[in-house]
Amino acid sequence: MDLLNTLVDKGLRRELPTREEALAVLATSDDDLLDVVAAAGKVRRKWFGRRVKLNYLVNLKSGLCPEDCSYCSQRLGSKAEILKYTWLKPEDASKAAAAGVAGGAKRVCLVASGRGPTDRDIDRVSKTIEAIKEQNEDVEVCACLGLLSAGQAERLRAAGADAYNHNLNTSEATYGGITTTHTYADRVDTVQQAQAAGMSACSGLIAGMGESDEDLVDVVFSLRALDPDSVPVNFLIPFEGTPLAKEWNLTPQRALRILAMVRFVCPDVEVRLAGGREVHLRSMQPLALHLVNSIFLGDYLTSEGQEGKADLDMIADAGFEVEGAGETTLPAHRADAVAAAAGCGGGSCGPCGDDSPEAASVEAAAPEAAAVEAAAPEAAAVADQDARTDLVAVRRRGAGTDLPPNA
Repeated sequence: MDLLNTLVDKGLRRELPTREEALAVLATSDDDLLDVVAAAGKVRRKWFGRRVKLNYLVNLKSGLCPEDCSYCSQRLGSKAEILKYTWLKPEDASKAAAAGVAGGAKRVCLVASGRGPTDRDIDRVSKTIEAIKEQNEDVEVCACLGLLSAGQAERLRAAGADAYNHNLNTSEATYGGITTTHTYADRVDTVQQAQAAGMSACSGLIAGMGESDEDLVDVVFSLRALDPDSVPVNFLIPFEGTPLAKEWNLTPQRALRILAMVRFVCPDVEVRLAGGREVHLRSMQPLALHLVNSIFLGDYLTSEGQEGKADLDMIADAGFEVEGAGETTLPAHRADAVAAAAGCGGGSCGPCGDDSPEAASVEAAAPEAAAVEAAAPEAAAVADQDARTDLVAVRRRGAGTDLPPNA
């Protein structure tokens, strides 16, 4: 297809596709799906080889959020049956993070429900970051705490946070129909605050909320202009008890086309396959590895993922390899830009394309120390270390009880 040849050429040069080209990817037929995956796979391999970065979520605070995001099981008034608990202690969060690192994760994502952190919350999270870094010096730590107030991004960076996640989720035009308690502009501002503080920006989307193809292209083009280093792509899990409980709009083929479109628009960015992959991609998850270069290991915020061992087996069986702790995720031109920015840490300075202006239970996480010691993991070689492959058995402790899985 001429379209795919054009998109590959542009992706290899980091050039922005036209909106029409991005829309055309979403409109391709199922008969052309493997051609689309193969084309986007060429771009993925150009910038990231066959490496897959593993990320691990630690849910610091679950439920009881005052915001009304329609997709979220933790929203105001949600009837979803999820675990609810207040802030984990730094030592407990560090133990939770250690389980993911033992499984091969390079990045630990610290997530807390709520509109945004108070200054006291920033103190808590800063202590947690320091505890994690003390135990795992090389691990990347990304915070996801909601909307930031003035000075909070700088405090997180000073505590050792490498990145900050705040997703745009959907297009600006449709955002008001998804959330009314804050605005799309609020989200953009928080991402920009993180970038200004020298943290690597992580910002993505949720597909499957009833949006149009135009909405999907709009949000991905907005992300390209915002220039995050990583773009997580979530697929809506329609939780019972939320306004979007009936929105089952995705097929595995549709999900793959969305991932391919994101890769073509942001060719040299860490595209992360995030929440909902097991639900919507199902047996076609291995094909998605040809499009993304990053996944979450195991569970998410309030939903279970597939077993850690299954994730590691899937990567190996598909002919990919887990990215090692000593490897640089971003391609050289982005990594060099990060290094050139004094104190930038994770960095968000490199271009997501040309130089034009356009250019989350985990029930995540974890364990009591006794549970870690009691587990009997199978050994698997990942990044020159023994990786835990029984993570799911540890991570889901407390499911169906009042005990947080992180306790």
